[in-house]
Amino acid sequence: MASIAQEHSLFEIDCELDTLLDEMEEEIENRGEASAELVERFQRFCEAYSEKADRIGRFLRMMEARVQYCRSEANRLQERARSSERKATQTKYMVMYYLKSRELRKIEGREFTLRMQKNSQDSVRFTDETLVPMHYRTVAARIDGPMWERLIESLPEDLGRSLMASIQDASPSNEAIKQAVQNQIAVPGAEVYRGDHLRVA
Repeated sequence: MASIAQEHSLFEIDCELDTLLDEMEEEIENRGEASAELVERFQRFCEAYSEKADRIGRFLRMMEARVQYCRSEANRLQERARSSERKATQTKYMVMYYLKSRELRKIEGREFTLRMQKNSQDSVRFTDETLVPMHYRTVAARIDGPMWERLIESLPEDLGRSLMASIQDASPSNEAIKQAVQNQIAVPGAEVYRGDHLRVA
């Protein structure tokens, strides 16, 4: 039974069972009963069918367990990465605070030099994010197909209201704000500054 299950696919076993049933029905019509050999073969394929189903079931359970394990490991490792990142960030801030409080630019050890230096790019700090105008935001919206087609054709007032209602997120765009400040344009609710970072060399 196991050998039949190993050597044949589920479809092949199912096809053979159909063939055997037809042969058994034909023998019953012609002879009044099916031959013992045919009945035995039919039983063996029935058992193989059951065995094949169990094999597939065990395989799927094993794969599902593997998927669950991999996902749990991925989540665990991601959490460890986030925790390590938080600790590294906190340590960098602590060292920079120490350097600034003593008006130092670096600390030299035997293996590493901890140096405070200006970032290569400006950063944006929000004093009040709600005041940032829409022009300086990146809008993420979910629009269904019919609404999108109507939007392409025209944009009347009612469609404009529907479009505004579809906005899911309108977070400020750091790049747009930086560009505005470079062009001497003040952006309400935001300021651009050049921060520091800790370099480990």
